[in-house]
Amino acid sequence: MSEATSKLAGRASAATRSLIAVTAGNLKAWLAKQSPRTKAWVEASGFKAAPHSQCLIPGTKGEVACALAGIGDPADPFAYAGLPSALPEGRYRFDPEPEAGQADAAALGWALGSYAFTRYRKPSQTFAELVWPKRADRGEVTRLAEAVYLVRDLINTPAGDLGPTQLAEAAKDLAKRHGAKTKVIVGDDLLKRNYPAIHAVGRAAADAPRLIDMRWGGSGPRVTLVGKGVCFDSGGLDLKPAVGMKLMKKDMGGAAHVLGLAHAIMDAGLPLRLRVLIPAVENAVSGNAFRPLDVLSTRKGLTVEIGHTDAEGRLILCDALTEAQSESPDLIVDFATLTGAARVALGPELPAMFCNHDPTAEALERHAAEQGDPLWRLPLHQAYKSQIDSKVADLNNVSSQPFAGAIIAALFLERFVEPKTPWVHFDIMAWNPSGKPGRPEGGEAMGLRAVLALIKERVGFAESAGKA
Repeated sequence: MSEATSKLAGRASAATRSLIAVTAGNLKAWLAKQSPRTKAWVEASGFKAAPHSQCLIPGTKGEVACALAGIGDPADPFAYAGLPSALPEGRYRFDPEPEAGQADAAALGWALGSYAFTRYRKPSQTFAELVWPKRADRGEVTRLAEAVYLVRDLINTPAGDLGPTQLAEAAKDLAKRHGAKTKVIVGDDLLKRNYPAIHAVGRAAADAPRLIDMRWGGSGPRVTLVGKGVCFDSGGLDLKPAVGMKLMKKDMGGAAHVLGLAHAIMDAGLPLRLRVLIPAVENAVSGNAFRPLDVLSTRKGLTVEIGHTDAEGRLILCDALTEAQSESPDLIVDFATLTGAARVALGPELPAMFCNHDPTAEALERHAAEQGDPLWRLPLHQAYKSQIDSKVADLNNVSSQPFAGAIIAALFLERFVEPKTPWVHFDIMAWNPSGKPGRPEGGEAMGLRAVLALIKERVGFAESAGKA
């Protein structure tokens, strides 16, 4: 049994309770079919079927006979995600059984709502169990839940236990599980193999910088995922203040996302050639740290003047994107916790998405809406390109102006991707600042399910092929 779906039971027991999902719109119709006793109890409790509300209905001996759950959008997994922690311990099953799409949402929401990061302490919370809905695609729900759990676990792990070395080991473990191949270029070998920007950013740390390169699949379209793997970001010599450094264990959130997405792709057996590139570094301070106004070389041959050492993510990504582009893939997707500007513009829950190919962006927006996995497209506004001009190098890593920081970062990355290659860049928070149903405070997967749906569509993958 997968840990991610450990709170989904294969069958009902004698003590299994009915769980009735109702919306504010259909509560009245449901009540009209109930006994006067049940109707009076629900009305007296003040239950209005508001989202994330519950009403426990007692039996004749005072026991919990069944539970009502207020649901907003029945197709949204997070509509159900508060139930495992809100309901009393025990086993529940939906009555009536949800339809296929809603069954997947309910099961996935239950799994996501049962997550807890327990590496350093015993679980402090218990969760109710749900009998698998009959129409749920167990294979798809399990792989999606496992992908999100992997993302969350990696981000939540402190940098002291998840540096570049451990991140590479996590990638190798995933590759071994799925029969993928992994190559890791470490330390000064990055210079020998022409990844100078990755080396420059990570050379000051005790844990050497590296490029993780995973491959899987022998035929089909080429899809390359690139993830920012800054395992801790001090800001470098342009040192962050304490408040800005506190959450920087999450600065490898992009790497966590591409590993989680890779798991879902490989587990589903999608007919494609997958490549995952993760530049893994720690942006540290020591005598050989790169400096403001240094000029760095890049794999593409462009030179970059360092306007700020805390804009290091785009520097390691540019080498990885150049390598990704070398095979002319059919799609490149990168994930990165790149700018505070994206958070100022869209807040912590809404990832910023940039794309150089309108049909791809439009398809991704459609899948995001269908999956309940929101994102928001921001423009690659070409008029701002001059703001990263440099007088001594081909470009600067930051803007000369304090505006449009997320767009500027995306325009920098765009210089390392060919216009003919569909490319999607996600600037994500990868963190829940406060807990919500199914989304506890801490690391979070954002945009993953939407991208997976896009890739399935691109490779012509039939949903029925993933049934398990």
